Amino acid sequence: MVQAQEPEMKITALEMAEARLPLRYRDYCAHMLVPLNKCRHRSMYLPWKCEDERHAYEKCQYDDFMRRSRLISQIREEKKSAAAAANTAEAAFGTSSVVRDSEEAKKTSLHTLSEDEEMMREMVSRFAREVVQPKVSEMDETETMDPAVIRGLFEAGLMGVETPAELGGAEASFLSAILVIEELARIDPSVSVLCDVHNTLVNTVFRHYASDALKQKYLPLLASEKLGCFCLSEAASGSDAFALQTRAELNGDHYVINGSNMWITNSGEADVFLVFATVDPSKGYKGITCFVVDREMGVSVAKKEKKLGIRASSTCQLSFDDVRVPRENVLGEVGKGYKIAIEILNEGRIGIAAQMVGLAQGAFDVALPYLFQRKQFGTLIGEFQAMQHQYAQIAVDIEAARLLTYNAARLKEEGRPFVKEAAMAKLYASQVAERASSRAVEWMGGVGFTRDVPAEKFYRDCKIGSIYEGTSNIQLQTIAKLLAKDYKE
Repeated sequence: MVQAQEPEMKITALEMAEARLPLRYRDYCAHMLVPLNKCRHRSMYLPWKCEDERHAYEKCQYDDFMRRSRLISQIREEKKSAAAAANTAEAAFGTSSVVRDSEEAKKTSLHTLSEDEEMMREMVSRFAREVVQPKVSEMDETETMDPAVIRGLFEAGLMGVETPAELGGAEASFLSAILVIEELARIDPSVSVLCDVHNTLVNTVFRHYASDALKQKYLPLLASEKLGCFCLSEAASGSDAFALQTRAELNGDHYVINGSNMWITNSGEADVFLVFATVDPSKGYKGITCFVVDREMGVSVAKKEKKLGIRASSTCQLSFDDVRVPRENVLGEVGKGYKIAIEILNEGRIGIAAQMVGLAQGAFDVALPYLFQRKQFGTLIGEFQAMQHQYAQIAVDIEAARLLTYNAARLKEEGRPFVKEAAMAKLYASQVAERASSRAVEWMGGVGFTRDVPAEKFYRDCKIGSIYEGTSNIQLQTIAKLLAKDYKE
C-alpha cells in the first residue's frame, strides 16, 4: 500500500515568512542593507515621536505575527486531518490512480528546496558575504570570534532555525539548518561550526528532551542572545565518550558537579552549557545525566586551545568545582544522558557534513576563477587538459558529498532511519573537503600558499572534519556495524 503524503501548504513564500519567522528575521530579509545593529525591529530605525508610540507599534507587530502563526497552525492541522482521512480511505479501498498520478508528479530531486528553504539559503549567503567575509582574516589571525558576528547571527534569526516561532525561533526545517551551516562554511567554517553546534546540538537537545519549563526558559534566550555549548568530551573520553568521569551528586534540591571537560566548542563565548556527568559510576553509562548549567553558576573556562584550523571558533577546557545546579535543571531523565548524547550526535554529524561540503565549495570557488585569469605558456591554466580533469573530478566529489548530506537530512526530517547515511555523509564530506582544499592550494601555486587568499585557510580548517563529532574511523565502524546487521538478517 502506498502511503499518501501530507498535502503541501498552499501558502506563498512571503506569507510563510511573515507568519512563521520571527520579526528580526523578517526585517533582515526585507531590509538587507540596513546595518545589523538596526535590524532587530523596524521601530529601531523609524522616526518615533515618543517611546509609547514605539511600544504600541511593536505590540501591534507582535500581535500580527502571533495571529498569522495561529492561522498557519490551524491550516496545518486541517491538512493533517485531511491526510489522515485519505489514509483511512486508502486502507479501505486501495490507492486510486489519481493518488498514484499525484505521487508521481511530486517526485523531486534532492536539490529541490521549499520556498522557505530557498529564501533561507539566499539570505544566509548574502549575510556571509556582507557581514562575515570582511572579518574572516582578522578573526583567524587573532583567533577570536568577533562579537559583532555573533550578534549578527542572532539578529538575522540564524540561532534558532528549528525553534518554534512561539519561542522566538524561525520554526524552519532541519534542511534549512543544514543550508545555513553550508552557506556560512563557504565563507568561514569557524562561524559555521559555532552556528552548527548551537542549532543542531544545543537547541535540538532542548526541543526533544527538555521539560516544558526548561524550554520556556531557555529556548527564547538561545534564539535571541545566549550562545550554547555541548560538554561531553574529557581528557580520558574522546571517541569512548561514555568513559567520562565528571560527577554529579544530589545534595538537597541541587546537584553538585565536579570534573572537567576538554575540546568544548563555543565554550569561550557560551552562556548556557549542556554538561554530561554521572550520578552513579557503578551504573556505568546508565548513570550519565545531562544538566543545564548557566555560566554564572560557577563554570570555569580554563585554557583556550591554539589550533591548526577553525581558529576563530573557541575550543576550551572547562572546570567544574562544586558547581551547584538546581534539581529542575536536569535535562531529560536522570540516567538517560547517554541516550541523549548518542541520538543527538547522530543528527549533529549531518551538520558537520554540511560544514565540510560548504568548506569544499568555498575552496573551489576561490581557486576556479584564478585558473581562468592566469596564463602559462600562453594558455589559461584552466584550459590545460590535466587541470580540466582535476577540477572536474573535484566538482563531482563535492556534488556527491552534498547529495549524501541532503539525503541524510531529508531522511531525518521524514522520521526514517538515518544513522548510517549520516555517518556516510560525514565521512565522505570530510574526505572531499581535504581533497578540494588541498587541490585549491596547488592550483593557485605560490599565491595559494600565502595568506593573501583564503585557500590556505580552508586547507587548515578542513582537517577537523575527520576528527570532531566522531572520527572517520568511528564513522566507518558505525557504517560497517549497520551493514553487517542488514546482511546478517
